[in-house]
Amino acid sequence: MTQATQNPVDIINARVTGYKDLQMLLVDQEGIIEQILPMDTVGKDICASAIDVAGDWISLGGVDLQINGALGLAFPDLTAENAHVLQKITQFLWDVGVDGFLPTLVTTSVEKIQRSLAVIADIIPCKQAGAKILGVHLEGPFLNYQKRGAHPAEYLLPLTIDEVKRVLGDYAHVVKVITLAPELDPTGEVIPYLRSLGITVSLGHSQATSAQAQLAFELGATMVTHAFNAMPPLHHREPGLLGTAITHSDVMCGFIADGEHVSPTMLQILLRASYEEKGLFLVSDALSPLGLPDGVYPWDSREIEVKNGTARLADGTLSGTTLPLLVGVQNLVKWGICDVETAILLATDAPRRAIGLSGIAKSQPANLLCWHWDEARKELTWQQLLG
Repeated sequence: MTQATQNPVDIINARVTGYKDLQMLLVDQEGIIEQILPMDTVGKDICASAIDVAGDWISLGGVDLQINGALGLAFPDLTAENAHVLQKITQFLWDVGVDGFLPTLVTTSVEKIQRSLAVIADIIPCKQAGAKILGVHLEGPFLNYQKRGAHPAEYLLPLTIDEVKRVLGDYAHVVKVITLAPELDPTGEVIPYLRSLGITVSLGHSQATSAQAQLAFELGATMVTHAFNAMPPLHHREPGLLGTAITHSDVMCGFIADGEHVSPTMLQILLRASYEEKGLFLVSDALSPLGLPDGVYPWDSREIEVKNGTARLADGTLSGTTLPLLVGVQNLVKWGICDVETAILLATDAPRRAIGLSGIAKSQPANLLCWHWDEARKELTWQQLLG
C-alpha cells in the first residue's frame, strides 16, 4: 500500500481509467491523490520532476473479491500459528498488482470458518503492508448440493437464519460478501437478514430458476458468483439465474478469465450483454498454490493438481486457478474481447463498485498501476507506479 512520499508527485499525460482525454494526477506527500486534472487545463507550469507516462493508462490496483488462498495457505486453514503467512500474502498480492481483496472461505466445518474469521478479524484493524483486506467472502456453506462443484458435500448446510447465525457467530462484521443458493430458502427471510447486517449477497452454486433469482434480487441480492460456473446454462426458454442477473440493472456478476472456466466466445457474449464493467467484474478464484509452481497440492482433505495455472480434483472437477487477477485483464485484451480501458476497469473500478467503493478519484490512496499497450506486439503489460 502507499507509503508517505518524500515530496509531492505529479503524473502527466496519463489516460486515467474512467476519464476522458489525457490527465494530470497530483499526489501529495502522504501518498494521497490530491487532484485529477485534464492536461489541457494545466498550462505550462509543470514540475520538472513530473512523471510523464506518455499516454499510458493509469489505474488503481486490482481488487479481488474471490481469492481462496496463496503461497500454499488456503484461507479456511488459517490459525493463530500461521497468521503470519497471511501478512506475506498481502505483500505478494500487491506485488502482482492487487491492492485490496476478500479472503474467500469455501465450504468447510463451522469450526474452521469461525477460526479463520477470528484470525482475519484480528488482522484487519492492524496497519497492513501490501494489499488491504476489505473483509471476508463466505462462499458457502449454503449451496445447492447439485451445483456444489468442488465444495465438500458433508459441510453443506440448510439456508435458514438460525444456521446463518451459527456460521457467522460473533464475526458478522468481518463478512463482506456471502455466496448462497437462494432456492434453499423458501421463506425469503435470509437475504433481507444478511442485508440488515451490511453483508452483500451473491447468488451462486445454485439451481435457481429465473423466477427464484428475480425474487432474490428483489429481496436484496446484488451479485452473482463466477458467472456460468456452478449454475444452469443460459437457455432460450428458461434464462435461469444468469440470464436474470444479466438483465437486472442493479446486479453485478463476477467472472473468471483464465480460458478454462468459461470459453472466450461465451465471455464475449457475456460482456456485450452485461454492458461490460457496468454489470461485470473480474475475479481470480485463485487457490492456495497461487504463487507456487504447477504440481500436486493438499486441498482440505483432498488433493488438487495444478497444470498451467488450472487446478482440478483427482476426478477432473475444476476447482479454481492459480493465476493472478491481472492475468485476466491481459487475457481479455489478448483475446480481442474488449479494449484496454474496459479490461482494466473490470479488475479495478468494477469490483470496487460491486461492494460499494468508488473508483479512482481525489482523496484516495495513490496505489497506482501504469499499463502499457504495445501495438506492434499486441501485448498489454503493467507495472507499479506508486504504492
